[in-house]
Amino acid sequence: MNHLPQAWGRPRDDVYGAYDASYLQTSGPKQATQQPIVTGTSVIAMKFSDGVVIAADNLASYGALARFTDVKRLRVFLDSSVVGFSGDVSDMQYLDRHLNELAIDEAYDLETAATKDTSKPSGKLNAANLHKYLQKVLYKRRSDFDPLWNQILVAGFDAASKPFLASVDLRGTAFTSPSLATGFGAALAQPIMRNYAATEEDAARLTREEAVNVVKDCMKVLFYRDARSLDKYSIAVVTKEGVELKENEQLERQSWAFAERIKGYGTQTV
Repeated sequence: MNHLPQAWGRPRDDVYGAYDASYLQTSGPKQATQQPIVTGTSVIAMKFSDGVVIAADNLASYGALARFTDVKRLRVFLDSSVVGFSGDVSDMQYLDRHLNELAIDEAYDLETAATKDTSKPSGKLNAANLHKYLQKVLYKRRSDFDPLWNQILVAGFDAASKPFLASVDLRGTAFTSPSLATGFGAALAQPIMRNYAATEEDAARLTREEAVNVVKDCMKVLFYRDARSLDKYSIAVVTKEGVELKENEQLERQSWAFAERIKGYGTQTV
C-alpha cells in the first residue's frame, strides 16, 4: 500500500487500479475571486461644520467566524483624507499598498515642485481627487471581470476646502451625501445619522462634538444588531488642521436591557 502523503485519500492502486489524473488540467483560463472570504463590516461617516467624522470597527470575519479582532480599516492619506474600507480584507490590503505608493509619489512631487519654483502653487490630491481616482481603479477592475470586493468611503475636503464625503463600490458606482454608511450600517446607522444631517445645511450646523457623539451611538447600535461587528473600533476626525485618528476605542455605557422587550428573547412565552 502506498503510504506517501501525496497518495492519502486516493483509492488503493492495487484494488482500483492506477489513479487517473488526466482530467486534472495543468493550464486553464484565468480565474478571479468569486466571493470575498475574510471581510469587514460597516463603515459609517458624516459631515459636520468643520470637517468629517468616520468610524469602523476592528473586526475581520472569516465567513461567520469573528476571526481577527485587530484589523484597522481606516487609512490616512497625506494627513488630509481618510479612506474607510468594508468588504474583502485582502482587496483592502491591495488598495492600501497602492495608496501608500501613490502617497509617496505625491509627497515626492510636492517636495520637488517646492524646491524648483516656490512662486507657483503646488498641487495636492484632496479627498475629491482621491475619490475620483479610486472610482476609476474600481471601475477598471470591474470591467476586467476581476473586481475588488470593497465598498469604500472617502472623507476629507474638496478643492474649495469644503467638507467632502463620498462612496464608491466594487462596480465603480460613486455618490456623495452628508452622511454615508456601508454594509449593515446602511440599514441601521444611516437613519440615525439622517435625523441629524439629512441635508448639507443640517450638516453645516453640526458641531464636532455632536457629530462624534452621533457616530459613537451608531457604532453602539451596530454592535447590538450586527452579528459581524465588534465593540472595539477606529474613529477619525478630519479637519483643516489634519487628521485625528484613534484606532483602539471601546464602546461605552453598553446596556442590553432592551433585549428583554424583543419577542423570542430568553424565556418569554408571548
